[in-house]
Amino acid sequence: MREMLVKHILERSVKFFPKKEMVSRDFSGTFRYTYKDFYDRVCQLANVLEDLGIKRGDRVASLAWNSHRHLELYFAVPCMGAVLHTLNPRLSPEHSSYIINHAEDKVIFIDEDLLPLVEGLKDRIGTVKNFVVMTDTDKIPETKLSPIYSYESLLSKASPQYIFPDDLDENSLAALCYTSGTTGMPKGCIHTHRSIYLHSYVAGLPETTGVTEKDTYMHIVPMFHALGWIIPYLATWIGAKQVFTGPHPDNRDLCQLIQDEKVTFSMAVPTVWRGILNLLETERFDLSSLRMVINGGSPPPLSLIEAYEKMGIPYVHGFGLTDTHAWVTVNMPRKYMEEEWSEEQRRAHMLRQGMVVRGLDWKVVDETGKEIKWDGKEMGELLLRGPWVPEAYYKDPERSAETYKDGWLHTGDVVTVDEDGYIEIKDRVKDVVKSGGEWISSLDLENTIMNHPAVLEACVIGIPHPKWEERPLAYVTLKPGFKGKTTKEDIIGFLKTKMVKWWVPDDVVFVDEIPKTSVGKLDKRTLREIAAKKHEGK
Repeated sequence: MREMLVKHILERSVKFFPKKEMVSRDFSGTFRYTYKDFYDRVCQLANVLEDLGIKRGDRVASLAWNSHRHLELYFAVPCMGAVLHTLNPRLSPEHSSYIINHAEDKVIFIDEDLLPLVEGLKDRIGTVKNFVVMTDTDKIPETKLSPIYSYESLLSKASPQYIFPDDLDENSLAALCYTSGTTGMPKGCIHTHRSIYLHSYVAGLPETTGVTEKDTYMHIVPMFHALGWIIPYLATWIGAKQVFTGPHPDNRDLCQLIQDEKVTFSMAVPTVWRGILNLLETERFDLSSLRMVINGGSPPPLSLIEAYEKMGIPYVHGFGLTDTHAWVTVNMPRKYMEEEWSEEQRRAHMLRQGMVVRGLDWKVVDETGKEIKWDGKEMGELLLRGPWVPEAYYKDPERSAETYKDGWLHTGDVVTVDEDGYIEIKDRVKDVVKSGGEWISSLDLENTIMNHPAVLEACVIGIPHPKWEERPLAYVTLKPGFKGKTTKEDIIGFLKTKMVKWWVPDDVVFVDEIPKTSVGKLDKRTLREIAAKKHEGK
C-alpha cells in the first residue's frame, strides 16, 4: 500500500498543472511563475537543505509572511524528510525563543523585514546553526546574525533535480505549529504526512470548500498559523491558481489583488472582512469574482454576514483548531434549508459554525460527562477525535494529559447542537461568564452588541461579583463619527431589547482599540488584567 506523503501532493501539481500560474506580492513588486517553476525551485531548496546539513527529522523553522518562498518551504522541508516549524512573528520574544528551543530548530528561514525579531533572540536560541534571509534579490541586508545566507543566492547555485524519498513513514512528523500561548507557554501541535494528506482531502470536499482547479485562491490566513488552515497544500494538490498577499497587506492591497487576479475564494478572520467592507464604503473595487468567503478565528456578527450577502458574496461560517489542522465545522446549508426555510430561519442559522466535517468523531458533554440534548439550548464542551487529530502535544506530556483524555481531544469550546446537528459555539470554557450558577455566552453578547449601528467591535469578559460570582463587562470600540455621541446607556438599552435582563452587562467601557492576540483574535486575557488593575485601584 502506498504511503500518504506530502510529496505526492507536490508531484501531482507539476504533473497535471505545470503551466498554471501563481502570483506573489513581494517586497519590490509582483512575482509570477508556474507550478513547473515552483517544482524546480522546491527541488533546488531540498538540495540547499541537504547542503546546510539538514537530515531526516530535523526541524527547519520559517519566519515568513504569505509568499511563494514560504510555499516552497511548505513542500521542500517535509518532502525531503525534515520537519517544517512555522514561527509566528507576532509572538513575544519569550514565547518565540521558547518554541525555537523546544522544537530544537536547526535553521531559520527569515523574511528580510523580520530579521530584527531574530536578532533580538540570537542570544537565547541555542540549537540554530544557520540563518537564511528571504529577499527579492541575492543580497543580504546588514544584520548581526551569523552565519547567514541569501535564499535566492543559495537556490541559484543548486540543482533543480532532486529525488524525494519514497521510504518515509506516513506517520512521521512533517510540520509543527505551536499555539499562540494565550495561557502559559505555546503548545506544539503535531502534523504528520498522513494527517496533512487526509485533512487536505477533506478540506476540498464540496460541503467544506469545494475548491477546484478552476478557482483562484488568495492566501489571507497567515501561513504561519495552523498551516494556513491547510489550504496551501489543498490548492497545490488540485492545481488552483494561488495568490500570495505578501508582507503587511492593507485592505486596499487585498481588494486590488481580488480585482486584478479575479480571486474566487479566500478565508480570513472577521476583522479582515470588516476592514474590507469599511474600505468599500469610500472606494470602489470589483469583487464580483468572489464566489465565496469563509470566516474563521472567531464568530462574525450577523450584520457582517448580511453585508456580504447583499453584495452577492456568500459568507460561510467555519470553525477549527490548530490542534486539528484547522477544519472542524463548516456551515454549508442543506438543500431543504434553502428550499423550505423562511428568511428568518436562514438568518438565525447563519450564526452557527456548522456541521462537523467528514472523518471526525465528536460529542458534546456537560460538566458530568453526559452528552447534551440536540435542542440548540443545552450547552456543553465539544470533544473530538479522528484520523488527523493527534493524541498529544509535541514533547509536552503534562499538558497533553490535560487536553487529550480517554481518547478524545477536549477542545475547551462550549457549544450547543441544534436538531439538525449544527454546532454553535457559545464560548470558550475559560471565557464563559458564570453568573448566579448560570452560563452567559460572551460571544452571543459580543455579536449582539456589534449589531448596534454605532459599534465597530465589542469584547465581553466576566469580572468577579460578590453576589453573582461573575458579571459580564463589555469593552466597545465605536465607528468613526459615533465617538462622543453614543453612551453606555445606549448600548445597555439596546441589549435590553434583544436578550434576557440578567445577561445584560452591568457596565460598558469605550476604548479606542480592543487588544488582539498574535493570530488576530480578541485578547480577553489582557482585558481581564486591565479590569483587575482598575478594580484594585478603587
